[in-house]
Amino acid sequence: MFTTLLDRPGAAPSRPLDLFAAVQALKQELNAVILAHYYQDPDIQDIADYIGDSLGLARQAVSTDADVIVFAGVHFMAETAKILNPDKRVLLPDLNAGCSLADSCPPEAFAQFKAAHPDHLVISYINCSAAIKALSDIICTSSNAVEIVRQIPADQPILFAPDQNLGRYVMQQTGREMVLWQGSCIVHENFSERKLVELKAQHPEAEVLAHPECEAAVLRHADYIGSTTALLKYTQRSDRPTFIVATEPGIIHQMQRSAPDKQFIAAPPTGNCACNECPHMRLNTLEKLYDCMKTGQPEITLDEETRLAALRPIQRMLAMSR
Repeated sequence: MFTTLLDRPGAAPSRPLDLFAAVQALKQELNAVILAHYYQDPDIQDIADYIGDSLGLARQAVSTDADVIVFAGVHFMAETAKILNPDKRVLLPDLNAGCSLADSCPPEAFAQFKAAHPDHLVISYINCSAAIKALSDIICTSSNAVEIVRQIPADQPILFAPDQNLGRYVMQQTGREMVLWQGSCIVHENFSERKLVELKAQHPEAEVLAHPECEAAVLRHADYIGSTTALLKYTQRSDRPTFIVATEPGIIHQMQRSAPDKQFIAAPPTGNCACNECPHMRLNTLEKLYDCMKTGQPEITLDEETRLAALRPIQRMLAMSR
């Protein structure tokens, strides 16, 4: 029988040889659900109850009847699950799994930025901290940002945060001018346009798929632009045999599973490194996932004032998303 607490708090649990079986047993014991982002390690994706992008994960967090949510993603995602589920325990395998985009928008600086635009409606990308969500009017994801902005009256000024690249893409798609916070994701800003063009020349049959967090120089070469879920679905319906994928390469695991007869090539980063992999997402491992379920730590907690303030713009997003 597995137990959820150790005799010595903080001590690392001994691990069984078959971690997959052990995690499944802990899920039953805890009445837990494992939610994983597409950018997670393939082992975590394979054991998760649900795999998705930010919008899909938020919806799953709302609908789950589990007592414990194990969020295999980054800190802001686990925070979102806690915002939506104050009475459930939310665990994150590695508390240091942050987000460069969320970190690029400090709450104190953003509060001053917002105060300088008092007549603007604040739409914030879900890739931000609970404190930024609490300062926002509506949350969006890459799946629904264009749809949400199109629902805002034309005479209402908009402040969009924290991702400037997604903001510019939304402006292009909607024709709306917006004031942009100058934040960005280190992964999506690191794709090399020059190397991408060279890769396209080597694979003329390939379609280029890109996430809207990429810079405009990369997006202009894309055959299709969309959220991670949208990119995955596109590969399933396209008759092309080869795809160059300009987003975090964790999604390629699911692309290969759903279309094993097709070829998927990760778009190259600027340097000679694995810089197209998110260093924060990759902090989570199957071992840490087991440990957090075994010990009940790290657990995400939020003060109720911040949680309630952050909940309202998320609820508006869910209501505005088809």
